[in-house]
Amino acid sequence: MMPDNLISVLFPEGHSLSSGAENTLSGQARSGGKDVEVLGINNGAPLGPETAIILAGHVLEIIKSNSKAPIVFLINTASQRMTRRDEMLGLNEYLAHLAKSITLAGASGHRTISVLYGTAAAGAFIATALATQTMIAVDGAHPSVMDLPSIARVTKLPLDVLAEKAKETPVFAPGVEPLAATGAVTEIWKLSDGQCAERLSVLLADEPVSDIDTRDVLGASRGGRKVALEIAKRVEDAFLHISVSEKAG
Repeated sequence: MMPDNLISVLFPEGHSLSSGAENTLSGQARSGGKDVEVLGINNGAPLGPETAIILAGHVLEIIKSNSKAPIVFLINTASQRMTRRDEMLGLNEYLAHLAKSITLAGASGHRTISVLYGTAAAGAFIATALATQTMIAVDGAHPSVMDLPSIARVTKLPLDVLAEKAKETPVFAPGVEPLAATGAVTEIWKLSDGQCAERLSVLLADEPVSDIDTRDVLGASRGGRKVALEIAKRVEDAFLHISVSEKAG
């Protein structure tokens, strides 16, 4: 089942989207007078090898077409499908392949935007929405890289301690607002305000520098990532210093 309400709000100029195998959707739409490629995951389905390879295949075909058309991803996926069968098939490699395909699209001149309208967690979140240049969250979105009970199991910290930390440190907290504070979610939209189509066309007209990720800058400005920008700058400066020294030598 396609997210019909979301699609009609985002693409009032028309679309030719259809549901595909493994809870995927694909097709074209119009936004701001231009053609847009649209891909997605439906029904909160977990992201397994089959879904990942289908989506990556669509992305690579779009890149091969040399159209430079923007790509909008509509995301509603629970998590990666954590079964023994999928792990034995190398699920991590399928997820990495999907993420790299989306990154390649951005580096090849395609504007990539994800619209998160449901859940997205863990590897499925990282390989889809987080791999795009810009992430938008709308009604019903609930993203998380890792929920607090999972963090507690990994870190061995009590859940109540993590819950307290999450109140002041967004990187510990799942949900739209904390991830917006870190810069991962660029904007939060209400589907009912009548502005989503116009906002999307503005974003699609934007041409970010494909090899520069500015989410650390956005996170610093919002107070959600207090040291990431500084550390990244120090690493960059150190690399430039080494490069200059090697050339001088």
